[in-house]
Amino acid sequence: MAANVSPFSAPEAYDAARVRRDFPILATQVNGHPLVYLDSAASSQRPLPVLRAVEDYETHSHANVHRGVHALSQAATSAFEGARERARRFLNARSIREIIFVRGTTEAINLVAQSYARPRFGPGDEILISALEHHANIVPWQMVCEQTGCTLKVAPINRRGELLYEEFEELLGPRTRLVAIAHVSNALGTVLPVKRIVEAAHAHGAVVLVDGAQAVPHSRVDVRALDADFYAFSGHKMYAPTGIGVLYGREELLAAMPPWQGGGEMILTVSFDRTTYNELPWKFEAGTPNISGAVGLGAAMDYLESLGVEAVAAHEARLLALATAELARIPGIELVGTAASKASVLSFTLAGVHAHDLGTILDTEGIAVRTGHHCAMPVMTFFGIPATARASFGCYNTEDDVARLVAGLGRVREVFG
Repeated sequence: MAANVSPFSAPEAYDAARVRRDFPILATQVNGHPLVYLDSAASSQRPLPVLRAVEDYETHSHANVHRGVHALSQAATSAFEGARERARRFLNARSIREIIFVRGTTEAINLVAQSYARPRFGPGDEILISALEHHANIVPWQMVCEQTGCTLKVAPINRRGELLYEEFEELLGPRTRLVAIAHVSNALGTVLPVKRIVEAAHAHGAVVLVDGAQAVPHSRVDVRALDADFYAFSGHKMYAPTGIGVLYGREELLAAMPPWQGGGEMILTVSFDRTTYNELPWKFEAGTPNISGAVGLGAAMDYLESLGVEAVAAHEARLLALATAELARIPGIELVGTAASKASVLSFTLAGVHAHDLGTILDTEGIAVRTGHHCAMPVMTFFGIPATARASFGCYNTEDDVARLVAGLGRVREVFG
C-alpha cells in the first residue's frame, strides 16, 4: 500500500464528472471562478436526491411524528421511522432500538457522557482518549471528570500523527471504565486501528465509544464487526442535512441508561408524582425531532451506497495521494499528519504565511479550504503551530480540483514573495 493512502480500497470505474452533476452548488461561481470545494470534512454538500427527498417531505408529508391519527402525521412518522431503519441497515445494527437520532456527533457523545458515564463513574475510575481527538470527544469527558471525580488519561501520538499504540495499551488498566476514540482524525486524516483498540479495551472490561464523524463518509462501517459499544456520526459530513446524526449503542447498555433530557416523546406516562419512560429508542429523543433531517439522512445513505462506499473511498484515496505528492513539491509547504493510514484529509502549512491568510487568498481564486485549529487545539499544540490549512475531499472532487489547489498555492506564494 502506498504511503498516506487510505486502507479502504476497491478500485472501480468511477465517474466523478457525473457525480458532480448531482451537486447543484458545485456550479457556483466564487469571486469570478468556478467553485472548488475542499471543505467536506467540515460539512459536505448535498446531492439532488437528498435535496429532493427533503423537499418532497416538506411539500407533501410534513406534520409532527408519533401519536397523530391524521394522515399527514402517519406519513411523517412512516418517513421518520423509515429513516431509522435505513440507518440500522447502513450500520448493520441488530435493531432499531439501537439507533438514536441526535443533532450530530457532539450531542451523541454528550448523551453518552451524561447518561452512561456520569451516573456510573467516580473517584479512581479512568476515561482514556487519544491526543488526536476533536474537542467534542474531549470536553464532555472533562465535564464528567469534574462531576464525578474520575480521571481523564490521554494516549500520545507521534510526529506523523499516529497513535502510539503500545503506550495506549500501557494506559489501559483495571481502572479504565471507558475508551473514547476517533475512527478518523478530523485534523490530520489519520485512520486509527479501532478494531484493535476495541478488543484491547474490552479485554480490560472497558466500554468503547467511537467518534465516527470522519469515517462514515469514507468507509464501510459495520458496528457488529467493529464491536464498539457506542458509535456516533453526523449527517452533514456524509451529504445529508445539518442538525441530524446517529448514536448507535448496544441495546443492553442503552436500556440501562437513564434519559438525558425530559419532555415529550420520551415518556409513557406523566403525573405530578412520577413519570414512566418510553421504550428504546424514543427514551432518548425528547421533543419534536428533526424529521426532514432524518429523511435527508436516509436519502444520503441511499445515495452514498448507490455510488458504492468502497468506490468512493478508492477515488478519494487516489485524490489524496495525488494532492500529497503535488503539495510536497511546493517550496515552503509542510504537510502536517503523514500517517501511513489516512482518509481524505490533507493538512498543511506554508512558511511565512498564516493559515487564515492562505485560506483568504485561496478563496479569491474560488477555492474553499478550512483554516484554523479544526476544533483540535491539542493537536496544534503538539505540532507547535497555531493552525493549519486543511483540504478535504468528497465523492465529487476531481483531479482538476487538486490542480486548482496547487495553482492557488502558487498564487499565495506570489503574494507573499
